[in-house]
Amino acid sequence: MTFKELGIIDPILKALKAEGYTQPTPIQEQAIPILLKGRDLLGCAQTGTGKTAAFAVPILQHIYLNKENHNGPRKIKALIVTPTRELAIQIADSFTAYGRFTGLKNAVVFGGVKQGGQTTTLRQGVDILVATPGRLLDLIHQGFISLKDVEYSVLDEADHMLDMGFIHDIRKLIALLPPKRQSLFFSATMPPEIVELSHKILGNPEKVSVKPEQPTAELVEQAVYFVAKKDKPKLLVHLLETKSVDSTLIFSRTKHGADKIVKLLKAQQIEAVAIHGNKSQGARQKALGNFKNGHTPVLVATDIAARGIDVDELSLVINYDLPNVPETYVHRIGRTGRAKASGVAISFCSGEEKICLRDIQRLIKQTLPVVDEHPFPDDGTEEPSKPQPQRPPRSSRPPRSPQTRTVNPRKSGNNTQGKRFQTNSRKGR
Repeated sequence: MTFKELGIIDPILKALKAEGYTQPTPIQEQAIPILLKGRDLLGCAQTGTGKTAAFAVPILQHIYLNKENHNGPRKIKALIVTPTRELAIQIADSFTAYGRFTGLKNAVVFGGVKQGGQTTTLRQGVDILVATPGRLLDLIHQGFISLKDVEYSVLDEADHMLDMGFIHDIRKLIALLPPKRQSLFFSATMPPEIVELSHKILGNPEKVSVKPEQPTAELVEQAVYFVAKKDKPKLLVHLLETKSVDSTLIFSRTKHGADKIVKLLKAQQIEAVAIHGNKSQGARQKALGNFKNGHTPVLVATDIAARGIDVDELSLVINYDLPNVPETYVHRIGRTGRAKASGVAISFCSGEEKICLRDIQRLIKQTLPVVDEHPFPDDGTEEPSKPQPQRPPRSSRPPRSPQTRTVNPRKSGNNTQGKRFQTNSRKGR
């Protein structure tokens, strides 16, 4: 099956070819014909399946073919709502790329930056608007945006909208949309609240469910390191200094944790930067840009902020904290091993995280290889959340030898500056 066989028009085919796309992905092959017929769509699909093109291409085609019927200034014909700034920008970039030969204009609006530049673009008129919920509602209430001409609406990553507390905003937006429109609804998971929301948005939709490529693909080498929580910082530094890689994405469960990791790495002369919701949009875009072009070799991110990160040939993903939701692990390791490039996904597991590891292994239906030979091993069973009760003295036993825990993986004078990490001449045991 080719895009031409799906009925895609020449201007968009030309753009897809320029982007290097020759064959549609499974979700594109299933969704595009449905959307070209004007049907509502409920899609259960994760990041990495090609769902952006699955909805962007037919929307562009519909608007392009009907633009002669629209006289006067440009009016918003398509609205795409997504949970994060990064994902909104990525989707807008996709519309720009796929629609480069159509003459259609898109804009993206999101919070965290001054609205002046966004409102200037809106005044000039746009055909397609990509937005995050909060800034979209703000600009609607200020009179900069009207949704009365919207013919196509897309709610992307609906489950993460729920996680981030945007459901009330989404309900407000739904009430502002024209009842006569084509609606698309995408979510990686379908909890009850999301199913209920989809019923309010969609009318007798076609359903498409596509799983991403197997997360445990041959090109992704996975491993777990059992390590006490207090030793995670030392193990992280050790790995970054002994593995020669160009780019590393580290996942932290919290914003504060991400900042602490960056502070730790910088103290060890390892250039790193964090992205999360507390960072300004300018700072986040700069951090992403420097990571993509190789100026910053290490990026530390929370799961929400990482959505929308698209980096070719990402060498290493480190789960500094294991995710509470097993599916999130799949999303994380899917950042590496893309486009036929090999990648490595390493997970740190403390005692309190063993239940998370168990759930992950159940989901992916395999047991992750355990790396025991490292300077800070721990069996994961001695991770108290509170000080342990006083135990009887062990005067009859000799003091426990520090063994490998005294190993300092860094040598004085070994700086990890530049685009590649310095490789320690003594491998981790």
